[in-house]
Amino acid sequence: MPKRIVTLTLNPAVDASCATEEVRPINKLRTTNDRLDPGGGGINVSRVVNELGGESFAVYAAGGRSGDVLDELVRDAGVMAHRISTAEPTRVSHVVFEKSSGQEYRFTPEGPKIAIGEWQAALDFLELLDFDYLVASGSLPRGVPVDFYGRLAVAVKRRGSRLVVDTSGPALAAALEAGVHLVKPSRGEFARLLERDLSDPAELAAAATRLVESGGTELLAVTMGHEGALLATREGIWRLGTPKVQAKSAVGAGDSFVAGMTWGLASGEPAERAFALGVAAGTATVLTPGTELCHLVDVQRFFADLQPVRA
Repeated sequence: MPKRIVTLTLNPAVDASCATEEVRPINKLRTTNDRLDPGGGGINVSRVVNELGGESFAVYAAGGRSGDVLDELVRDAGVMAHRISTAEPTRVSHVVFEKSSGQEYRFTPEGPKIAIGEWQAALDFLELLDFDYLVASGSLPRGVPVDFYGRLAVAVKRRGSRLVVDTSGPALAAALEAGVHLVKPSRGEFARLLERDLSDPAELAAAATRLVESGGTELLAVTMGHEGALLATREGIWRLGTPKVQAKSAVGAGDSFVAGMTWGLASGEPAERAFALGVAAGTATVLTPGTELCHLVDVQRFFADLQPVRA
């Protein structure tokens, strides 16, 4: 059995979701399907790793009464975890599904400002843990240096472990400068990182190849929504289409992809099969409403039919 996959979430959230017939101003809107889930990139990854049969350990920053609620939700989800306490409260996000249009509205606060001692406590605690894979996922909260994931990459490589990063913008650039094992930007995030248009499949593949060859990451998975995903490795490029499904919510699909691929790698799967497991987990998550994530039976069904094509 692989070691527990450790996840880090510096800007988690209490994720609230519901459905209403129509979103209108001023009027009181009656809702159904109300639920609360523990949210934030790394926490979602831990939830999905556990669902897939793996073991995870979530490290997250949290504060205030909303942080206490998050603790309870994490426990209820069956995730082993450690909280780094913060002075400012944890954010609460909202997802509203409009039944009449099938549209989803997502309200995401910026979150708390994290003090130096708080984000340093997260780094110090991670030094105490034994892991082969660490997944650092999500946006960096205010107060955290933009090169935080880069510093983390140096520390993880020093101990001979592997860092998976799922973020965007300057934080992603800093991680790539330090060098990581796997990154998973969307095509839009990758294009903004490089400041170029990557709508052409050939240009996307060429840019992905160049990034891997530069040493910024060993594996690069680029997700493209309903158009599928691309994996770049030192051995070449792999592509996968996304199974056609009736999507209910995209919330957590990217996190589920990261969880599936990381769990596949940790289990000894070759990169292209771990990539397929990521696509299967991400696709299975869009079948569930609101902030609910994938179910194992759906992941297994998709995974059995997915065969990456080498470009």
